[in-house]
Amino acid sequence: MIGAIIGDVVGSRFEFNNTDTKEFDFLTAGCSYTDDTVMTCAVALALMKCGGDFSDLDEKAIDAMKALGRAHPYAGYGGMFFKWVLGDSREPYNSFGNGSAMRVSAVGNVAKSVEEAKELSFKVTAVTHNHPEGVKGAECVAVCMVLAKEGKTKDEIREYVRENYGYDVDKSVDDWRREIGGRHGYEICQVSLPEALSCFFESVDYEDCVRNCISIGGDSDTLAAIAGAIAEAYYGVPEVWKKKAAEYLPDDLLRITREFEEKYGS
Repeated sequence: MIGAIIGDVVGSRFEFNNTDTKEFDFLTAGCSYTDDTVMTCAVALALMKCGGDFSDLDEKAIDAMKALGRAHPYAGYGGMFFKWVLGDSREPYNSFGNGSAMRVSAVGNVAKSVEEAKELSFKVTAVTHNHPEGVKGAECVAVCMVLAKEGKTKDEIREYVRENYGYDVDKSVDDWRREIGGRHGYEICQVSLPEALSCFFESVDYEDCVRNCISIGGDSDTLAAIAGAIAEAYYGVPEVWKKKAAEYLPDDLLRITREFEEKYGS
């Protein structure tokens, strides 16, 4: 999940100030954690609290999301999600926002098979994003991570995505850069997943993947969190960026991140 967190922190300063270049300081002044990191940690916390028995993972996910969301209320949540976090209801609200995909990476670390990735991703997703597109987006990220851990090639992962999820995975980063043109406001799985996947498929290493995401514009922190999670599973994450990213996390999120890394690794 550290790949998603670093992607979020790097992308944070560009979310409403897009750039179309890959030449920028990676982790620097102006970077911060956002709701992507908070909810990624919430899913990780829920998984750890299960202790290997995931039968009530959905309930633990609700508890963790509400607790960490309330502890970090100014992280930039979407309106409907934040209303859910602060409210008493534990029911989902049929969302297909890209928040389901940006927070699911811990499942990809934990799952030992594609089938387990599907099962666990559904449990942590459908508690809020129970629209089929929201469920599909999160599942795709978790499954891609498992396929990467299993040593599948990019071509094999691309074909799996094409056949099972129907996303457009044939556009280049340049194609998306021209198409997005710095636009912001399409924070849904149907849009964000194809963009993030292209950034991963065209990358040469973890850092390059995140730079691809930032350079196409749009919802840069979430794109980098989604693609960064898959890139983590495929390439690994350089220790230098793990150590640097820790400087941007508050104590509770850093503690969760480190405990999860010790338990499940990258």
